[in-house]
Amino acid sequence: MEIVLASTSPYRRHLMRRLGLPFQCVAPEVDEYVEAGEGPERRATRLARLKAQSAASARLGSPSLCIGADQVACLGDRLLRKPGTDKRAAEQLTAASGNLLKFWTGVCVASDSGALWSRLVACEVQMRELSSAEIEHYVAIDRPLDCAGSFKWEALGISLFEFVRSPDPTALEGLPLIALCDLLRQAGISLPSAAQARQD
Repeated sequence: MEIVLASTSPYRRHLMRRLGLPFQCVAPEVDEYVEAGEGPERRATRLARLKAQSAASARLGSPSLCIGADQVACLGDRLLRKPGTDKRAAEQLTAASGNLLKFWTGVCVASDSGALWSRLVACEVQMRELSSAEIEHYVAIDRPLDCAGSFKWEALGISLFEFVRSPDPTALEGLPLIALCDLLRQAGISLPSAAQARQD
């Protein structure tokens, strides 16, 4: 059974390696537009499903499981996208200072036969009150320009928080591993034995 991660994200690839399963990465062919009236939960779920299905459709007839994931970050009603520049990262962190951010991460496993298993994981991040100097220093060190919310929680970004609340903390990095392990088991993959077989 071939396992495919429909993502080019280095963060998701790093997380996927923790499961000890052989896998390959492909770029999903999905238009990540926002539908009119679409809430963040629905968007994360929809795009995760489309990414998994996009990879699975390219492997029809070949035994495979394709994994898609998508994350939507919000500050109130404001959608937080990847900043791309130091200036926009600083602006996002300034707006987030002292506030609660909400993240929804959808994950979907699709088989080449068309079967689907999916989950949506919520995560809340309470940011500390941050000074302009602290924000500038953080952005210069951690370079979170490709991260929604403008922080890397797995690195120095953790120092910006008061707390994180989630049933699956890895969701904050873009791939909820607790949920994914459950979905893979539902799809017939026994993770501990598969990882052991790889080591042997």
